[in-house]
Amino acid sequence: MTVTRAALGLGSNLGDRLFHIERALATITATPGVTVVGVSPLIESVAVGGPDQPDYLNAVVVIDTLVSAEGLLALARRCEAQAQRLRDEQWGPRTLDVDVLAYGEMTSDDAELTLPHPRATQRAFVMLPWATVDPEFVVAGRAVAEWAEQLGDRGIRPMTDVAD
Repeated sequence: MTVTRAALGLGSNLGDRLFHIERALATITATPGVTVVGVSPLIESVAVGGPDQPDYLNAVVVIDTLVSAEGLLALARRCEAQAQRLRDEQWGPRTLDVDVLAYGEMTSDDAELTLPHPRATQRAFVMLPWATVDPEFVVAGRAVAEWAEQLGDRGIRPMTDVAD
């Protein structure tokens, strides 16, 4: 089996946001066939789309994995279930959101797992943290660092400014 570089986005805006993200990172790290390459610094971001809601705490984790893309989606859902995430409202607030941002060079239009993530390159709260861990990863034909530079840091704050 081939090792694939992948990236997962983590976000939380309900409950103990830091705890939810740290527990997800522990679950990801403990998963057989997954080696964590790096974890971005935490940032806080304004919620994008959906109803009015609290700010998010976000991070990106880059991994090398033997797990399939579908297996990573199952891992993401398991992390969300541990945080008792409810899916009551599209783009609503959540205890934990784990997105498979990219899985190597794989592309997929599957409704359950679209790769790369269809809105990742439009979101500073994804690209800026990702660029701190794996700036050369190519998404939609451009390096993550290029996307991050284009987006700038509007709407995000470093974790050091977060008062939980």
